[in-house]
This record gives sequence, structure tokens and C-alpha cells, in this order.
Amino acid sequence: MERHDVAVIGAGVVGAALARTLSLTRTSVVLIEAQSEAGFGTSKANSGIIHAGHHGDPATLKGALEWPGNQAWDALAAELGFAFRRIGELTVAFDDAERAHLDLLEARGRAKGVPGLERWDAERVRREEPALSHDVVEALYAPTAGVVNPYEACYTLVENAVRNGVEAHFDAPVTAVEALEDGGGFALQAGGRRIEARYVVNAAGLYGDALNALAGASGPRLRARKGEEYLLDKRLQGYVERLVFPAPSATSKGTLIIPTYDGTLMVGPTAHETDDKEDLTTTAEGAAEVFEKVRRLAPGLQPSDTIAQFAGLRAVAEDDDFHVGATDVPRWLQALGIQSPGLTAAPVLAERLVAALAEQGLALEPDPDAEPTLPPPVRFATAEPVVQEALVARDPAYATMVCRCEWVTEGEIRDAIARGARTLDGIKFRTRAGMGRCQGGFCRLRCMELLERDAGIALPDVRKHNPGSWVAIARVDGTPGREVTS
Repeated sequence: MERHDVAVIGAGVVGAALARTLSLTRTSVVLIEAQSEAGFGTSKANSGIIHAGHHGDPATLKGALEWPGNQAWDALAAELGFAFRRIGELTVAFDDAERAHLDLLEARGRAKGVPGLERWDAERVRREEPALSHDVVEALYAPTAGVVNPYEACYTLVENAVRNGVEAHFDAPVTAVEALEDGGGFALQAGGRRIEARYVVNAAGLYGDALNALAGASGPRLRARKGEEYLLDKRLQGYVERLVFPAPSATSKGTLIIPTYDGTLMVGPTAHETDDKEDLTTTAEGAAEVFEKVRRLAPGLQPSDTIAQFAGLRAVAEDDDFHVGATDVPRWLQALGIQSPGLTAAPVLAERLVAALAEQGLALEPDPDAEPTLPPPVRFATAEPVVQEALVARDPAYATMVCRCEWVTEGEIRDAIARGARTLDGIKFRTRAGMGRCQGGFCRLRCMELLERDAGIALPDVRKHNPGSWVAIARVDGTPGREVTS
């Protein structure tokens, strides 16, 4: 049995940010995640956009936190060494009705204090982004928008938290909640463990409402909103330089063109309600919808440019807003309904939850020995030649190329395993091995062998991501498997 001051349930970006923030205090914290690694739920399939700050209605909590959250990412990326860049965004209009949406967004941004907003006429749009449709009549430019690899942010937040003393358990779904006597907190059954905590923060994403029910806490009913995204060939790098938004709808910011941090273009998402909280399929209908809408923005983009596709599920509350803070059960807190701009707002959501814990009676004392920084990971492909030479001189593993599409070396993959990767997706999201044109066809087996050697995971037990996602089988004669099946 374990005893802690705070249990954080859910290692998506909000739970990870909270665990890391608490790790800078003298507080005993445990982070509990149902999936195999941090960020493998909604955060993994996020579009990776740090919103400029002017999209959300300031009358809602998610709209009010959008701009404060935006401002937190520069310092966070500098401290933890993950990839982040402000590339700016354009919201485009095709007619006078859509121009009215630009008026609304501009007014919201100016009311929030978002700097640098500009209206670009059609000529300016064509000059700055020549690949966009010549039917665009005007755009609202916002330089404060950025892109981040959301899974990388999750990993580094959790790694920093663990280095500062947070205990993390993965493959540990919470199956039972028991209130301890005299209001002393809760006992959680999670992954075969009994974990006691004086306070619990429920940041469990899609299943947060079910978890509230286990604790007897009221809160929002959550439904799933499915979004399909399509990753395009890297030869299109630079085709569009900025994030491109259409005029928004009532339920979505629309189908976007997203220049990712690493240079590839991503298009999507769709936005459809579903009753199935496990449905991560992509569909021909979803692809047709995405490319019909994205080709209205940039006619030159083609479905044949796709090298990978995936779907994510967002947890949407009945009122379409965030629900963050205390519940009607003392010491049981929640962070639910975290959809867009949840990634953007995550750092300030963590601060808001820390304040709510203090209001519930948790004494929070800064820990002078806590270290808020991490060394950045090695990125061999983008390093200067003199740096590459020094890396190879230090460790010859950096001279061995494992992923030839993305130029990822054995040294980088071994670093990722040392920093916590235990699945193929864990390696991929930390290093980009397997993210290129061949989607792991060349490097997958070598990554599996390195997991076997460095993490002690037998080859047939190596998984793509969560339990059941096996990729190899043992031979009939019992010798180690080498047959990759999916």
C-alpha cells in the first residue's frame, strides 16, 4: 500500500502539468495513468496547436484561460527542452459573412490583450501564403500562435515530475474508490495496487465522469467528439508557413492546415459526436471530408500526399466548457471537459488546480531542492556538424542510423529508452523514429531489438502502445520471435 498527499489520475497534458507543478513543492504526489505511457489518450492525438488567444469566448472558462495559457509556453519549453515555435496563424474568410467572424475574433483578441493582430487583404494573403486559394478575400493574422509536439510536452512534464520525486504508475486504471474514515482522503485500487491519498485530482479524460461516479462526486457528463487527422509527406515542408483556420463553426474551429514543428503538414480534424469512447478508427468518409474542406483552403493539397492518419477523441462536457476545481465531495477535485484549447491552457489549468488544492486545506511549501529544468534531447539530424562529431566521439551509437526517413540514430533511441520509452510509440513520439514516409517499415525491428536489449522487454512482448498491441510472435520452437506481423 502507498500513501501520498495527492493522487493525480490521468497523465495527459493537464495531469502531467499538475504533477510537475506539485513536484516543485514539498508534497508527496502519485501520478496514475490507465495507459502504458504519458499522453497516450487525447493528448497524443492533439493537433499540437498553441492557440493565439483570440478564439475562445471570454465568458467561458476555456475562453478565459486561452490567452494566459498561451503566454506560459515559452518559459515551459525553455525549462523542459521540448520543441515549441511561434509560427503565427491566419483565419481566412471567403465572403462577407465569414468576414463577420473575423470581426468577432479580432474584437475578442483585442479585449483579451492579444498583441499583433492584423487584417490582411486578399493581395497580402496571396503574397505571404501563395498556396492558399485565390478565393480568400481577407484574413485575420495572429503572430502569437505556435506549434508543439503535445506528446513530447507530456513526456518531459512527467519526466521532470518523476525526477523531483513524483511516483508514476502506468497500465494502472482506477477500478475502485473508497473514502477513508474521518475525511482522511481516499483509497484507490489501480493496476493491482492500493494507493491512499489525502487529496485526489480526477484528470482522467473521457472516463472522468465514470471516475467521479466511483467517488460519489457530481460533475459533467462527458461525451466523445471524434477528430480524424491526416499527416502529409514531408516533401510539402514550407508549402504553407502558418497555421490556417477557416471561419469557425458552432462546434469546431474547423478543418485546418497545420505546419507541425518538425516540418510535415497535418490537415484536419473532423468533429463528430460518438457514443463509442474507444473508436479511434479513421474512415474513407473522414478523409473525404477533410480533403474537401482543406482543398478549399489550399487547392494543391491532395489525398495522395497522405503518409499516415489517426483519430483522437476529445472529452466534451454538456455545456461545452472546462470543469476545473472542487467537487461536492471534499478533497476530490476534477479537471474534466478539457478539449480545445486544453493543450494551450494546460499550464494555467495546473496552477488553477494547485490553488484549488490549497483552498481545500493542502499545505503547499516550495521545495528549494526541486529542479524545474531538464536537459533537451539530442536531435542528431538538426545538430550542427561540429556537434554531431562530438556526439559520435562520445558514443559511436550516434553514428548508426536506425530511422533513415527522419535521420534518427541508435544513440537517440537508446536515450529515449533511458528516459522512459517502453513501447514503439513511446520511441516514435520521443525521437520521430517511424514517423517518416515508410512509417516504420525500415526501423521498427531495430527499435524492437533496442527495447529488448536496453529495457529488458522480450521481443514478443514489445508493444506498439497499450496492452494487446503486440507486433511480433515467438517461433513455434520457442526461440525468440523475429516475425513482424503488423
